Amino acid sequence: MNKQITVTAAILGMLAVVAGAFGAHALKKVLSPEHLEAWRTAVQYHFYHVFAILFLAIYARDGKEVTWPFIFFLLGIICFSGSLYLLSCRDVLKAPGLVKLGPVTPLGGFFFIVGWGWLAVAVLKAK
Repeated sequence: MNKQITVTAAILGMLAVVAGAFGAHALKKVLSPEHLEAWRTAVQYHFYHVFAILFLAIYARDGKEVTWPFIFFLLGIICFSGSLYLLSCRDVLKAPGLVKLGPVTPLGGFFFIVGWGWLAVAVLKAK
């Protein structure tokens, strides 16, 4: 098991739980239903990719190359979920300029796709 990847996944998992709880309790009263749904989507994809990163940590124990899928999953969490977290709260933060982050969300989705594709290639190339 790759210790660095596991620790990163643990920290990201902790942050996903915090974000989910924050959305369910603190933000439920202040966000519109549409923004709250975007927050939930961010938490979901954040969590999905924490589990993917944990898989990479286990898969890496056999010396398999997982660096690039790890980087792309991490970038996906930051760009996809991070931008949705900020976009969801732009009214509460009184920062309408955050709407400019809109194009970052699909970029994060692209990073997720590349990470999964890279993982597939890495598995197929493994002996």
